[in-house]
Amino acid sequence: MSQPRQSRALVIVNTDFRGSEGEAAFGTRRGARREAEKLSRILSRLNYKVKLMHNKTAKEIEDLYQQECRREHGEYFVSIISSHGEEGAVLGCDAEPVKLTRIFQILSSEKGLALTQIPKIFFVQACRGGEFDRGVLVECDGAEPTPDCFSHYLSIPPHTVVMFACSPGYVAFLNVLGSMFLQALIKVLEGEERHLALNRLMTRVNWQVAFRCQARGTYEGCKEMPCFVTNLLQDVFPFSA
Repeated sequence: MSQPRQSRALVIVNTDFRGSEGEAAFGTRRGARREAEKLSRILSRLNYKVKLMHNKTAKEIEDLYQQECRREHGEYFVSIISSHGEEGAVLGCDAEPVKLTRIFQILSSEKGLALTQIPKIFFVQACRGGEFDRGVLVECDGAEPTPDCFSHYLSIPPHTVVMFACSPGYVAFLNVLGSMFLQALIKVLEGEERHLALNRLMTRVNWQVAFRCQARGTYEGCKEMPCFVTNLLQDVFPFSA
């Protein structure tokens, strides 16, 4: 009897950045490599075939997703991206942006037939702007969403979930021990909560970051609020190996 195809995971972590002239851009993202390696080990234990890639340019990131379109896949495809970013984009190690819409376009192209019908799950650890979340409670009644914040959601292909480290317009925190968001994800995947349906699992990650995480030092007291968007039509259990 043939063995079922193994689910795949692509983990991309950018820690060091260079501009077009080869000069250093931004600071080194200390702590990001270690947590990406830990997430890769966890996913391997959960029966994923993991590809971990360090310091890739914008073009190389696109190429990695093109390659995934040509591979055989199991029940799920998981991708974790850890880098600098801006609203709707993550940065390659050449400091060039990769639009999330471009990644989704690649995965929904005719070349991606192997990925079309299986759940695709993204965790994006990157800033989405320059604002700092001070954790202020704001009451809001009937406000209209800002179109620019949600325009790239419209390009998400079928059977796809995207979870962001922070809300639109805000920064995502990282220190030498790792990021608020991915550390919370690690905690959930290492515990019994990994057996939950994906939407409940992500809600647990939200809770961990909202109530257990807070910036220290220069940004003492600042908070972070992950959020996710999904167009799945049924519960899935991608980490209940």
